[in-house]
Amino acid sequence: MAVKSGFLYKILLAIVPHLYAALSWLLFATCRIRVHGGENLARCEAGTKPFVGVFWHYSVFTAVELIRGRGRGWGAMVSASQDGEFVARILTRQGVVAVRGSRNRGGFSALKGLIGLLRQGYNAAIVGDGSQGPARVMQAGAILLAGKSGAPILPMAVAVDRYWAFRSWDRTLLPKPFARLGLWYGEPMMVPEKADPQAIEQCRLEMEHRLNCLYAKAWSEFGRDGHDGAVRSRRSGRGDSL
Repeated sequence: MAVKSGFLYKILLAIVPHLYAALSWLLFATCRIRVHGGENLARCEAGTKPFVGVFWHYSVFTAVELIRGRGRGWGAMVSASQDGEFVARILTRQGVVAVRGSRNRGGFSALKGLIGLLRQGYNAAIVGDGSQGPARVMQAGAILLAGKSGAPILPMAVAVDRYWAFRSWDRTLLPKPFARLGLWYGEPMMVPEKADPQAIEQCRLEMEHRLNCLYAKAWSEFGRDGHDGAVRSRRSGRGDSL
């Protein structure tokens, strides 16, 4: 059984990234995208250094699709788990450099890898609440990365009027075809290069606050206070569970 499972896993690793790329392109080609706070993105792109884009895990499919191919190119931290291998190959297929690691496994070496990419001129994408949560609670990885590299952190949020929500810890969403989609960029933040643990914690709390304010503002555009109200979503007809 283990041999069969291993063989099937290898087959899926070869097929899934190409299938995902095709389906993702078809899906997002139908969506109507509106950008808010584009001046904040423009400030970061006009800078002499690359930047660190941070967003909550619920929006990972949409955020990666919308940022790839922009500017200097992107690197992203991906979980070192077996499931993370699918994500890493999908990102590679999409033109994003995947660096493996997470809070509990290889996180330090992954941060070093991202610092190396930033020094080569790549932007870095990090999921603010990590691969396991808690949802919309900022972890310190992006703060440490920004402090070590001197790169500004650009908070990002995504909201959609019609979507599917997975039954996961953060209710990861996927837009439905022909959805209206809002992509929001917040005010960039710098982290002191030699920040002590207290300063790191203050920056972490500040970025968590900025991301959650941006999240609330993004969803208010569609008359909602968030994406994870399953009962409210079904009543409105805007969000369904998978």
